[in-house]
Amino acid sequence: MKYKYFALDIDGTIFSSEDIIYPTYREAIERYCAERGATLVTPERGRIMLEIGKPVKKIFENLFPQLSEQDRDYLSDSVLKILCERIARGEGEYYPQVKETVETIVAQGGEILVASNGRQAYIDAILNYCGILKYVMHPTYIDGVQIRSKNEIMLAYTALGLPAKDILMVGDRLSDFDAARAIGCDFAWCAYGHAPPGEITEYEIRLEHFTDLAAYA
Repeated sequence: MKYKYFALDIDGTIFSSEDIIYPTYREAIERYCAERGATLVTPERGRIMLEIGKPVKKIFENLFPQLSEQDRDYLSDSVLKILCERIARGEGEYYPQVKETVETIVAQGGEILVASNGRQAYIDAILNYCGILKYVMHPTYIDGVQIRSKNEIMLAYTALGLPAKDILMVGDRLSDFDAARAIGCDFAWCAYGHAPPGEITEYEIRLEHFTDLAAYA
């Protein structure tokens, strides 16, 4: 099966924040505590990683239920800023040959879409650093107003007239599978990503490496 449109998740698909996520949260929490005169414990890295792939507001609700929504938003904005700074310095891990694979897909007539629960600044920082932001078509992001979830991103693509049968949702977590099923498109599971054992049990394509994706363009 060949596809025209490749809707890419980001973290756990083309990039891993695993090595920078804990120090980023720790730094943001230390700043928050210093500025607010508060005491807040940084969650363990494994606990944070379990939340990766969910909408940002849900992540911070789950990690910091004791905080007000205003304080959670303040903290999440700080995390975002620090993450983007780290990515701009080349921190974090890109999976092998991401740019080359995307360029192969585009050369073969495929189009790159983005389908991530992350915020635009984070997504664009990752895509820009590895040189593939210019290949993204119909850029669509969660804005918390018109689009609140990855499912709604995928629905926005079909509303543009992109046939679901020609779209391949590419990701590593249950939210990616759910987004594919929301429009009835196929799902390529990145088995190398962040999903804990047993989370993903159904998929049309299993990818052991991101480079495997080029075969479907």
